[in-house]
Amino acid sequence: MDHKKVMLLVEDLYEEMELWYPKYRLEEAGYQPVVAGPEARKVYSGKHGYPCRSDASVYDLKDQDFMGIVIPGGFAPDKLRRIPKVLELVRNFMASGKLVAHICHGGWICASAEVVSGFRLTSTPGIKDDLVHAGALWTDEPVVVDRNMVSSRRPDDLPLFMAECLKFLGTR
Repeated sequence: MDHKKVMLLVEDLYEEMELWYPKYRLEEAGYQPVVAGPEARKVYSGKHGYPCRSDASVYDLKDQDFMGIVIPGGFAPDKLRRIPKVLELVRNFMASGKLVAHICHGGWICASAEVVSGFRLTSTPGIKDDLVHAGALWTDEPVVVDRNMVSSRRPDDLPLFMAECLKFLGTR
């Protein structure tokens, strides 16, 4: 296993800042981010039109090859949470105590994977009810860390979000 790999999810209508900022911060810190979407080498379009070519397909990846997963927001999570393989990956990351980090609408995937019950977390207020109904203990804070889950609300929270993600990864 390459212990320096971190998966980032992508699909059309992803929030550009919430994918690119973590990707670059991970690279700066010596990690190898792998951008994964439903299809490998496909160009996905962000909410504001910025393209992102995936490195791999989620169908070809195994959680044991990664230190964790970062789930950007936008409207991509609503599409990704309908893919059983994505939910399986998130469940496996959670079960093994690896990093599961989500920002903005990214929490939708964790709610659909049924891994938020009893976790204190945050998100965009727009999905607060979804997370609470899934059993999460929702709070309106810039970043929340509960066990192996790191969550944030919006792009403005990215510096604090990534500081906590990198802190978590550095302890592994």
